Amino acid sequence: MNWQFWKKSHKQEEKPKSKTREWWDAILFAVVAATLIRWLIMEAYTIPTPSMENSLLVGDFLFVSKFHYGTRTTTTPLQIPLTHQKIWFTNIPSYLEWIKLPQYRLPGISKIKREDVVVFNVPPKELNEGIDYPVDLKTNYIKRCVAVPGDTLQIIDKQVYINRKELTNPPQMQYSYVIRSTQPINDRFIEKYKISDYKVISRDNNSVEYQMFITPAIADEFRKLPFIKDVAIKVQEDMGTYAARTKDVVESNIFPNYKMFPWNGDFYGPLVIPKEGMTIKIDTVTLATYGKTIQLYDHNKDVKIENGKLFIDGAEVKEYTFKQNYYFMMGDNRHNSLDSRYWGFVPEDHIVGKAFFIWLSIDKNASFVHKIRWNRFFKLIK
Repeated sequence: MNWQFWKKSHKQEEKPKSKTREWWDAILFAVVAATLIRWLIMEAYTIPTPSMENSLLVGDFLFVSKFHYGTRTTTTPLQIPLTHQKIWFTNIPSYLEWIKLPQYRLPGISKIKREDVVVFNVPPKELNEGIDYPVDLKTNYIKRCVAVPGDTLQIIDKQVYINRKELTNPPQMQYSYVIRSTQPINDRFIEKYKISDYKVISRDNNSVEYQMFITPAIADEFRKLPFIKDVAIKVQEDMGTYAARTKDVVESNIFPNYKMFPWNGDFYGPLVIPKEGMTIKIDTVTLATYGKTIQLYDHNKDVKIENGKLFIDGAEVKEYTFKQNYYFMMGDNRHNSLDSRYWGFVPEDHIVGKAFFIWLSIDKNASFVHKIRWNRFFKLIK
């Protein structure tokens, strides 16, 4: 006896999917998969400025690992997939802040170490088009981490010291040099030494003077050329020129406060990098150093700094304990990099990931045949 007599005795034929439906399913799957990979594992970035040359070049395309330091959860779930701040090719925001979630970081496989090349959301509003973006939608920067939480950083005549010990310099680190030549330096030499960041400063009947951002090794090579009269690190003569600084030069845009800390990019510190759980006494000096960090980035809701005093939730605070870790980032092109020396610490919740490897590199100034830098394909970033 058939106990399932109420069921149909034959299978209902399924209608085949239309081509439109198949394409829609394929596109939806690709978008979901790409979004998950971009969020959880790895994301593609490009290098737009020379601040990391020669370690990273303008036109390098790289993958950034999210899993090394741990993936962050998003604070703005209402966002168009595969966008950052704006909808492609428009000025229309790609997100809505109707729903705002707390941010968490999933476990990673390593911690940020000194000398890591790191992608992060640059903290100051001024460097984000003056817009107060959510943390994970702030503009992406890439720099080298030179100091981790709790470190004491100091720069003496361009050399970085951490806890009174010299930090190893990146092998491709660049400085600003003045090159004096008896004749114009032709493109063949520029291409030979792969110099992309340079300009003519002056020219007369006897010589041509260039400013070039190059490595010390390339500077030594130039000194051997018969038509080169002089090669020297350029010392700043005015505030509008990227160059080396003497100890007595004070940069008005230096972090944290040029009036109280008369430093410059080559003579800087000492400065202690905030660490989660680190407690400081509140006074004029600590407020000048850490006040804005406490107010803007350390997850306090009602912070006021008045008459040399710190108030949180209406109550004066005599001591303060930091709620998260901070880092100090610098570009390898030391005299042509807008970095922590000028805008401050990078909070841990602004860290995006570790620069992993280059998958494509295009030289926009080269001829069509030489536009792709084949030797940089799949190069690990160190």
